[in-house]
Amino acid sequence: MAANAQSIILHQYDISPFSEKVRVVLGIKGLDWFACDEPVIMPKPELTALTGGYRKIPVMQIGADIYCDSQIIIRELERRFPSPSIHAGSDNGTGWGIAMWTDRVLFQAAVAIIFGGGTPLADEAFIKDREKLTGRPFDIEGMKAAAPMMAEQFRAQLGWLEEQLSDGRAFLPGDNPGLADASAFYNLAFVRWTSPNGVKLIESFPGVAAWEKRVAGIGHGNRQEVSREDALDIAKATASTEKANADPGEPNGLKPGDTVTVMADDYGRDPVSGELVSSSAQHIALKRNDPRVGDVVVHFPRAGFLVMKS
Repeated sequence: MAANAQSIILHQYDISPFSEKVRVVLGIKGLDWFACDEPVIMPKPELTALTGGYRKIPVMQIGADIYCDSQIIIRELERRFPSPSIHAGSDNGTGWGIAMWTDRVLFQAAVAIIFGGGTPLADEAFIKDREKLTGRPFDIEGMKAAAPMMAEQFRAQLGWLEEQLSDGRAFLPGDNPGLADASAFYNLAFVRWTSPNGVKLIESFPGVAAWEKRVAGIGHGNRQEVSREDALDIAKATASTEKANADPGEPNGLKPGDTVTVMADDYGRDPVSGELVSSSAQHIALKRNDPRVGDVVVHFPRAGFLVMKS
């Protein structure tokens, strides 16, 4: 089966932790999708042709609609494929708040343990790439010094998961897996891939370790492969399905047709500019053009991103 304009194409690589979060959601929903493997470090010419400069992984493509950041990717998957929902149990909106915790506080603790744990994971090219991504030194020696303290932080947060699971529930929201499970799980998967010391911390919590196996057992849906060139060809041959829509609640009066620039508020702050197509409290969509892919619409979440009118 070949990918087409309706296919879910996930621009990713296998050891990307944030891609793992999306892959778990694809598994929860039992979806067919295509993996388009991107380089771990720059340059990423095919990816940036689609995004206008955004370089972080993962990015989802459906036709000529390009979704940057796991938050907006998962929101769009939920919109298009609402059953089974990622909002399991009584969760409706709080799962997004849990995701913000796991993407920032828990993730940073995991990173310090992984790269400060003595396992040689980062070569010179990787370090230079991540310094450009973050705008600050990728300080391996500093991470080594911080690793014991960050292990305490990681352990404390694992304890929260253990407490949530202490009533015997199968998943964090209850009987069925949801956004909270995918969000917490990918950090543990990242640690398991890379850090023997971190694995010992995980396995010191029996409830967490058992839950982790249940989430891993969900799988990743039905994965197939597509090349980067084929993904670009699909974008070029397709028109975006996003419709112009003005949000009367926009705090700064943004409206369709405005030229705006969007960038992340933490790291990887590569600005992407374009013509505003639609916006809401949770998303913003920009139309832009690239010679390789023609007109595309690039979508971003609002939480965690800055929007500036040009």
